[in-house]
Amino acid sequence: MTDELRRGELSQSLDDFHLVSARHPSDPIPAKILVVDDDPRNLIAVEEVLRSPGVEIVTADSGEGALRHVLKDDFAVILLDVQMPRLDGYEVASLIRNRPRSSRVPILFLTAFNKDDMHVFKGYSAGAVDYVFKPIEPLILRSKVDIFVDLYRKTEEIRRQAEQERRLLMDNLHVRSEKLKAEQALRRREEHQSIVLQSLPIALYTASVEEDHRRLHFTNESIERITGFRPETFLERPDFWASRINPEDQERVLAQLKRLGEDGSVNLEYRWRCADDVERHFLDQTVLMRDEDGRPREFFGMWFDITESKQMEQNLLHASKLEAVGRLTGGIAHDFNNMLSVVIGNLDLLKKSIQGNEKAERRVRMALESAQHCADLTYRLLTFSRRQALQVSTIDVANLMPSLLELMRRTLGEHVNASLNLQDGIWPIQVDRAQLEAALLNLAVNARDAMPNGGDLTICVKNQVVEEGKSVPGGEFVVISVSDTGIGMPPEVLEKVFEPFFTTKESGKGTGLGLSMVYGFVQQCHGHVEVESEPNAGTTIRIFLPRSHEVAEKPEDNQSAVAHPFGNGRMVLVVEDNPAVRQVVLSTLHSLGFKVMEAETGDEAARLLKSKKDIKLVLSDVRMPGALSGIDLARLIQKEQPDVQVLLTTGYFDGEDKLEDLNLLYKPYRASDLAEKIQSLMSASQGVELESATLHQAAAVA
Repeated sequence: MTDELRRGELSQSLDDFHLVSARHPSDPIPAKILVVDDDPRNLIAVEEVLRSPGVEIVTADSGEGALRHVLKDDFAVILLDVQMPRLDGYEVASLIRNRPRSSRVPILFLTAFNKDDMHVFKGYSAGAVDYVFKPIEPLILRSKVDIFVDLYRKTEEIRRQAEQERRLLMDNLHVRSEKLKAEQALRRREEHQSIVLQSLPIALYTASVEEDHRRLHFTNESIERITGFRPETFLERPDFWASRINPEDQERVLAQLKRLGEDGSVNLEYRWRCADDVERHFLDQTVLMRDEDGRPREFFGMWFDITESKQMEQNLLHASKLEAVGRLTGGIAHDFNNMLSVVIGNLDLLKKSIQGNEKAERRVRMALESAQHCADLTYRLLTFSRRQALQVSTIDVANLMPSLLELMRRTLGEHVNASLNLQDGIWPIQVDRAQLEAALLNLAVNARDAMPNGGDLTICVKNQVVEEGKSVPGGEFVVISVSDTGIGMPPEVLEKVFEPFFTTKESGKGTGLGLSMVYGFVQQCHGHVEVESEPNAGTTIRIFLPRSHEVAEKPEDNQSAVAHPFGNGRMVLVVEDNPAVRQVVLSTLHSLGFKVMEAETGDEAARLLKSKKDIKLVLSDVRMPGALSGIDLARLIQKEQPDVQVLLTTGYFDGEDKLEDLNLLYKPYRASDLAEKIQSLMSASQGVELESATLHQAAAVA
């Protein structure tokens, strides 16, 4: 059943549902419900089902939007669609669960697919408490959600009572009369407060206005759990608290504290070094308490550990950077690669006409290398932003690594000793072979640059099972580790190492895209990357790639170059909206011995195919103006003229294009790449024709 039919059934059920739906009691505690779905119709339908007094429905159309809402608000329950672009429901649920403030919010997965046990188990592992399968029964959805809303309201009522008790405690600090009664109430409220604070990253303190007010008297034991220091440690030295503030924050924080007597309250946010020498982020809220005569009496404050929140902000910032680079590269890649196609294509044609002129050949070769370098930069940007399609195959890493190690040794030079440690029985993996080789070469070159005086480069390959419940998805992985004995990286560099354009190399010696390309490639393969480094102690980068249960493909030697025309007058239809690119392709095909027809749009190409029956191959761009894109044209040819081969070319790919079994050649490409691809298609076509003729002949004899 399609999504459209399911949505229709849900909409038709709404009227019947409203006739029997019960109303909540008057004036309930407000509760927020977050509904996340990339289809606006689903959001409207679910919002209609769940609307009731005292309930606010908050909607988001992406995983990133959901995370922003979770950072700002508290929710009684989260309804999360499984299938979403970029961040799917499982990834969003894991991020929500990893944040202490939202880790206990119930998550209900909404899905029209993935009803098998494996996906349901994956959902529960990601943190879901229940599944609601589409088409949704409104009564069932409302009943399940009502349970969590009621639970939230009861919990919120308890929390408000605790908050009210805390306020009463603050008020009682101002009251000097009825001292015995106030002390008894304070004792009871402290007991309640301690129960709540035991599970929260909060520490309460008081400080004297007569002495140094940062000699903190902590009123509970939470401070030891948060910082590793006992409460009395803060009283041993007057400068103990200030000495452990991050030097970059210290001047600002102390300046704010000086205004505390005038302002009456202050909110401080700073990094503070705990007992294990790890810096954590704290929000420090301090209030000046006065006696009944209005004179300053003491300071009362609260420490909040906001480290996890800061980490979530960094994750969102990183995701935003990734999306920004993706939009940038996607916008320019197609046009940029078209221009490079014109440059490279014309240089290839020029190279043929100047054979024997050594000086001219050298200049053309240098121009080709520079143009190819530009193409490589675009390719790396697209790989980082996950907008470059992978040519996936199942490969045997054990067979790949020895030859790759030899290539590394020639690249790294004689001052770097490269060695390989290969575990027996390495599992197959499904990756783009060329991108895996490029990623490992990038890591090797970075390691060489980190060892200016030479050193050891060690590549280890092993199988590893990662348990569920960690910060990364569990499963079976092949782990490729690249270790060097170089200068290492300080923490501030380590945090930015995978960001695009970030580099510590001198100007002109690095683009800052090598490691970001590695990161993007591994993410596309559903793996992850770990980095371990310390200054002057070397660096180890581990690539985790999921195990494949398919049989590894045997590598084929397909490196033979086409040295002579082979078209034999066969007709090729070139479909390209860019005149300069089209002219280069026409010239290249003519030089290979083909007859050529041209069309500017897919619609024009479809008309030519109906009238011209001698076309053997269609070479078409993917993105073109008009009703038919290159993919639409290829599907039309497959359906109506299956004997015509189709080769698509593109300088930019995004996840919305479904290429599946179509043949693809990325721009910019060399003339030899085009010739090799066409030869491969025609060889396959001739094989099919020969098999068909043999079957007809056998049938005739029978």
